[in-house]
Amino acid sequence: MTKISIFGKGNMGTAIGGNFEAAGHQVSYVQSDTPKSQLGEVVVFAVPYSAIESIISQYSDELSGKIVIDISNPVDFNTFDDLVVPADSSAASIIAEALPNSRVVKGFNTTFAATLLTKKVAGEHQTTVLLASDSQEAKETLTKILAGSGLAIIDAGALKRARELEALGFLQISLAASEKITWNGGFGIFD
Repeated sequence: MTKISIFGKGNMGTAIGGNFEAAGHQVSYVQSDTPKSQLGEVVVFAVPYSAIESIISQYSDELSGKIVIDISNPVDFNTFDDLVVPADSSAASIIAEALPNSRVVKGFNTTFAATLLTKKVAGEHQTTVLLASDSQEAKETLTKILAGSGLAIIDAGALKRARELEALGFLQISLAASEKITWNGGFGIFD
C-alpha cells in the first residue's frame, strides 16, 4: 500500500483520491488550514496553478524525494483565452525546476473530475490518464499503483510533453466552459 498526499480536496482532488483508494492505497488530503504533517510517497497538486508556488515554498524540504503529480492547467481563468506560462515551457517544467530533488509527473490534467469518477468519457469510453515525466521510474510506479483503479494509463513521454498535455487540457476546459462539450465529456484515446 502506498501513501498518497493530495493538496486540495475539490472535485479533482477527491476524484483522483478515489482512484488511488480504489486501487488499495491510503489517501490523505492537505488543505490550506491543515497542520503541516508528513507527506506520503506520492504527492498530488490538485490545486490551481497559482497556488502551487506557495505550497512549494512551505513544503520544499518535505517534497524532496517524492513523486509529485502536477494536474494543473495554467489557464488564465479571467479570459479563458491563454495560458499563464511561457509558450516554450509548462507548469510542470516550472515546478520541476523549483523541486530538483522531486520526480515531477504531469498527469490527470486532460481529464475532468466526472470522467475520473465514472471511469468513462461521455459515458462510453474508458478514461485515460496521460503521464509525462523525465523519471521513467515515477511513471512506472504510478502505472503500477493505479492498477485496479479502472483507469487506462498511458506514458506520454518526457516532461517536455507537458506543454502539449497542458494545451490539450486548456482546449478541453475552453470547450466545456463555452458549453461545446459537457464536463462529462472530453478527449479519449482509442487503440
